[in-house]
Amino acid sequence: MNPATRSALTVMLHTVGLKRARHGPVSGRADVRRGSVRVGGSLNTEISFLRSGDPKGVRIILVHGTPGKAEGWSDYLLDPPVGCEVVALDRPGFAQSGPSRPVHDLTGQAAAVAALLPEDGRRAVLLGHSLGGAVVAQVAVNWPERVASLVFLAAALDPALERVHALQRLAERQPFQTLLPRSLRHSNHELLRFQEELEALAPQLHSVEAPTVVVHGTHDDLVPYANVYYMQHMLCSVARMHIETVDGGDHFLPWNAQATVRRALGLAVNAGVPA
Repeated sequence: MNPATRSALTVMLHTVGLKRARHGPVSGRADVRRGSVRVGGSLNTEISFLRSGDPKGVRIILVHGTPGKAEGWSDYLLDPPVGCEVVALDRPGFAQSGPSRPVHDLTGQAAAVAALLPEDGRRAVLLGHSLGGAVVAQVAVNWPERVASLVFLAAALDPALERVHALQRLAERQPFQTLLPRSLRHSNHELLRFQEELEALAPQLHSVEAPTVVVHGTHDDLVPYANVYYMQHMLCSVARMHIETVDGGDHFLPWNAQATVRRALGLAVNAGVPA
């Protein structure tokens, strides 16, 4: 099995829950708590999340790509950074979160993340993987005063780099759409509309000021490394930007490059702490 196929299989097994994290499953663990929050507005649904770590520490919110779920971050939930609180959500339309319909708009996805931001004056560190990177960027645009720093992990932000395969359009039609599992059906729906969402986000990116860490693999076949150059250009107002290039790294960095991801989180946490 070649490395790309093995990586794809790994992330899919995590997604459907057949592959457990290095430290074991989160279900039944007293140190990892499941919760939910009601989000109104156009979402009008319950958002499910997992939480672990120090409830008084810096809150790190982990946002998965597509498809995905909170349990995909099990290794980080079961071994959170010292002094930090880790929160991972099931994005709207995935796993245990509502609604039953797909939610392709970044504003709706961002509203779900915003519902998990601390309400006690603390600012949060946001990490977005893949499509989740665009979601955390939208949060930083809409709620800048509540975001301490950002981590873009193999993040897709450049609309010019998005591609849609003919099979994706076929999967949107009946009866194929009905035959797909909910996670894949919703994933396909948001990917088909992702380019236009990124185009709408683009002119807002100049307003992002939060310190930013970008982590990307040079062998990412799903989200090209050229997204890094786009972020360098478009995120022109960030307080400071650190770029971590993973030589030979693929798209599945949360699982395949944990040491690098944890180092990036440490940089983001320290960058977001007031001097």
